[in-house]
Amino acid sequence: MFKRNASPSQAQPSITVPSMERINSILGPGLIWEGKISGSGGVRIEGTFEGQIGLQGMLVVGESGKVTCENIRAATVIVAGAVKGNITTQKLEIRSTGRIWGDVTTIAFVTEEGAFLRGQMKMEEKIDLGLNDSPERTEDEKP
Repeated sequence: MFKRNASPSQAQPSITVPSMERINSILGPGLIWEGKISGSGGVRIEGTFEGQIGLQGMLVVGESGKVTCENIRAATVIVAGAVKGNITTQKLEIRSTGRIWGDVTTIAFVTEEGAFLRGQMKMEEKIDLGLNDSPERTEDEKP
């Protein structure tokens, strides 16, 4: 019934996703969280979050997600819900239901029709997320 294709020329290349690009934790719908999220894993927010975010991995704000954060720093940010705050990321994707109120600094930008961004967009060739330093340190305090 299921026949394996032995021909290497027709084999599909396998797609591997680095562990940083996977979702490891979920803040579910109906949950409200205040605090700090940091680390190397991926996080999906479907509830409400207010605080600090600094991830070496992926941040996904789902359709029901609401995030308020002065400065979000993550390798990849996908927004399908609402974000109030500035975003620094290597790649930003705003889905059709996504809403962002804040300034964005990124290398790559993807958007769908219907997406909303109120703020300034700055595209760079290279971005240092500054996640090796303590999140509380300001730019003036860094060596």
